[in-house]
Amino acid sequence: MANDAGELDLNSLNDDDLVQQMHDDLYDGLKEEIEDAVNILLKRGWTPYDVLTKALVEGMRIVGIDFRDGILFVPEVLLAANAMKAGMFILRPLLAETGAPKVGKMIIGTVKGDIHDIGKNLVGMMMEGAGFEVVDLGINNPVEKYLAAIDEHQPDILGMSALLTTTMPYMKVVIDALIEKGIRADHVVLVGGAPLNEAFANSIGADAYCRDAAVAVETAKTFMAKRQGSALAKA
Repeated sequence: MANDAGELDLNSLNDDDLVQQMHDDLYDGLKEEIEDAVNILLKRGWTPYDVLTKALVEGMRIVGIDFRDGILFVPEVLLAANAMKAGMFILRPLLAETGAPKVGKMIIGTVKGDIHDIGKNLVGMMMEGAGFEVVDLGINNPVEKYLAAIDEHQPDILGMSALLTTTMPYMKVVIDALIEKGIRADHVVLVGGAPLNEAFANSIGADAYCRDAAVAVETAKTFMAKRQGSALAKA
């Protein structure tokens, strides 16, 4: 139902139609509409976790598929991710209160000597959009910063990014430090960046190379399912 200005009145939609509209609005990067719709669902008695998973995460999953398939491009995905973040801003404190389950926790950062961050930011946003808790260390991270963050946050996944061929080898420095500390097996290490490839990731001892943000999300989910499966098997 449209109002006088010809705009869609989100309040007039039933729950299913509103969630579908949110998927469309996320796809189009409409931040204010996402904020309004999140608040409407919460007022209707939806749990924060259901709003996150059924509306936002599912919407970003669709965005991720079209990004992977070349239908959407980086600027459009960034807009979608920003709309997602606006919804997350409302939900995050509520999720913390309700102790909602997280898919997993990830630390992400660009390696020492490298100040490129668009790809890393996109991965971080998409991971958050998939229900992961993300700690972003920013750019130009020495090994000590990664180790301190791992110590503090105990992540499931460590993500490292590089856009320069000269900074790529630093990823091995970080992985070697994890081995030295005896904690390499505790964390899934994902690497990405334009000059990298699978052979390089294998050569430095990373768990996987992710060519873009959509692949990073799929890969992270696969590893988390394996880890949770082995944890259940041990229980």
